[in-house]
Amino acid sequence: MSARKTSRSKPNNGDKYSVLLPTYNERENLPLIVWLLVKYFDESGYKYEIIVIDDGSPDGTLKVAEQLQKIYGEDKILLRPRASKLGLGTAYIHGMKHASGNFIFIMDADLSHHPKFIKEFIAKQKEGDYDLVSGTRYRGNGGVYGWDLRRKLISRGANFLTQVLLRPGASDLTGSFRLYKKKVLECLVERCVSKGYVFQMEMIVRARQLNYTVGEVPITFVDRVYGESKLGGNEIVSFVKGLLMLFVTT
Repeated sequence: MSARKTSRSKPNNGDKYSVLLPTYNERENLPLIVWLLVKYFDESGYKYEIIVIDDGSPDGTLKVAEQLQKIYGEDKILLRPRASKLGLGTAYIHGMKHASGNFIFIMDADLSHHPKFIKEFIAKQKEGDYDLVSGTRYRGNGGVYGWDLRRKLISRGANFLTQVLLRPGASDLTGSFRLYKKKVLECLVERCVSKGYVFQMEMIVRARQLNYTVGEVPITFVDRVYGESKLGGNEIVSFVKGLLMLFVTT
């Protein structure tokens, strides 16, 4: 794909949305997030599929996903598991290869991203024919609930650093609730070298480099209901290294 804005197009009622759900130890959360996704997509009337990419969860997440597939049908729930935990970026690449939609949602499976915002993402995309639409916690009525002061300071600090160093033209680089045109996502992942949490940040930076258009939707981010946060010291160190790498190379 050439490095330019994609052409404007009229709204297409034949659009299909593929939702990529990477999972690792999400057996309690997965049934809830899938039920909510089905509810809001069915209400919207858009065609959709939910692709579960489980990375060998020891808690039996894949078995839960298999039950959900029986309930909702193989046309709605696609299972594309991997043998082990290989990173968030590679999970999206793996899931994208199996996506049949011309639009792709990426979001967390731990209920921190509420599917009620899906309608707003779609409306925003169609409003400006944006190449990607990103959920933002830092504009409008967006916000974060359930985090302690430490987590809030880490998030705010990370976002402040990215704004100062990278000037990305987007208010929330570390969020992972987004809607992409499939061709745009394919183009971006080809150019991204980061894995894990830095992957999300690099995607926005690369989009800016390629002059893709970015829309934003304010969202409320809620801390996970079940399970433990996967944010630890290693992830923070990796984030800082990734930020410096992008600052030097972009």
